[in-house]
Amino acid sequence: MTIKKLSALLLTALSVSLSSCDDYLDINQNPNNPDQVEAALLLAPIQNQYVLGIQFDARFIGQYVQNWQATSSTVPANGFTWDLHSYAVNSDAGGEIWRNVYWRGGRNTINLMADAQANERWDYLGVGQVMQAWGWQMLTDIHGEIILKEAFDQDPNKNTFNYDTQEEVYAEVVRLLQEGVKNLSRSDGRVSTASLGRGDRIYSGDRLKWKKFAYGLLAINAHHLSNKKSLYKPDQVIAYVDSAFASNADDAMFTFNGLSTADGSFFGPLRQNLHVYGQSAFILRLLDGTVFGGVKDPRQPVLLSASGDNTYRGLIPGVGQSTAASVPVASRVNNLWGGQLAVLPPAGTTGKYFFTDKGPFPLMTYAQLQFIKAEAAFIKGDKATALAAYRKGIEAHLSASYVSVSAADRAAYLNNPLIVPPVASDLTLNQIMLQKYIAQWGWGFLEQWADLRRYNYSPDVFTSFQLPTAYPAANNGKPVQRLRPRYNSEYVWNQEALRPLGGLELDYHTKPVWFTQP
Repeated sequence: MTIKKLSALLLTALSVSLSSCDDYLDINQNPNNPDQVEAALLLAPIQNQYVLGIQFDARFIGQYVQNWQATSSTVPANGFTWDLHSYAVNSDAGGEIWRNVYWRGGRNTINLMADAQANERWDYLGVGQVMQAWGWQMLTDIHGEIILKEAFDQDPNKNTFNYDTQEEVYAEVVRLLQEGVKNLSRSDGRVSTASLGRGDRIYSGDRLKWKKFAYGLLAINAHHLSNKKSLYKPDQVIAYVDSAFASNADDAMFTFNGLSTADGSFFGPLRQNLHVYGQSAFILRLLDGTVFGGVKDPRQPVLLSASGDNTYRGLIPGVGQSTAASVPVASRVNNLWGGQLAVLPPAGTTGKYFFTDKGPFPLMTYAQLQFIKAEAAFIKGDKATALAAYRKGIEAHLSASYVSVSAADRAAYLNNPLIVPPVASDLTLNQIMLQKYIAQWGWGFLEQWADLRRYNYSPDVFTSFQLPTAYPAANNGKPVQRLRPRYNSEYVWNQEALRPLGGLELDYHTKPVWFTQP
């Protein structure tokens, strides 16, 4: 695995990413570089790289879940590969979260926790445990089986790193979060909001909000087991949500400096990464009234871009957009910044929604958790609780600072019986899941994909969601269920560990992950 084979690179991760410190931690002593780096200097780079990892991989997962689609089959090269639920062969595309959890986060997170424990900084220890749990949760949800127990094995003679079951990873996430909450509750030692705030780019040292984040992640972890009747506990999910975020003020947000390509959001126009993607026809149908009984969503102009003729359009997976002279530019789908699709943004482009140089970029929101509570209550049969949480979820997203829908438009939308049923018994599962999808559009790709796979991409649950009409031959007629492990580490260095999982088979990406199965 890459951890062993590229150890020298692993230990210089921070110097490459943010130049916060030189991370030559387990090599020879060097008078010009520290042997030990304090937790405050490690935390911010780890957080930054986790966020960028989500954004990197969102280019591809975003196509699977139909937030956006590719311009054509040639821009970028093999652009329809991901639209059609396939993968890029012999490529690290879709392996950035893998890279960050094991490389940029991995050993540095362990060093952070070791420094925190040695210096009785229990707040840093708690945040480190929550961060590590978050990394494992993201990684296993998109890849399935991953390397857990042997991930950071330092045995120099070890050449194969064995994979662990997803069930084991889920249990480890729970353990880490519970330990993290305990440490975040401590006030002894050298616990200090000001000290934690030095390294914390997400909550500026607010331990209470980190505890709420931990409970939110516990809710996500427990809720993903909804297909497993023997394991799923809706009351526990609801209790976790109730212990998590209380309002939008608790949302976990990451804001970039946004001054250059070195410190800007991966989604921003400065970095020029998204010009070949256009909004999907699916999200347009959810917002333009097609799905919700003709009710136009006031969020449509906030989230989406109208074409030059002021008409909203979306791309169909695997179809793209014609650039023939007979198709006027004014009637073509725009890119996500509001400019011409497949054309690099001109200088001065500011972007919109989350597609700006500074962000913000959400990591978990109150609205998201309320929809999880609504679904759990719905499954339980408590439609009164489900309806109340469903309404709170919609209202929270409508009133979020990055949406800015007027009070009048919010009221009109929430009071429309086609959106929020006046009677709890009329609430439907597809309403909950579609409104959750809208509230996560543009950032919540991992949770959207978990939802779609839990319901096997059902158009009855995700109304009007349409899978590709034809899959690549390697899919054997099946939709995608997981990302393959990162090519440069696992398929180059660790193939023998993949063989027992079926990881060398061409259709491994269509094998269902554990949490989606009964």
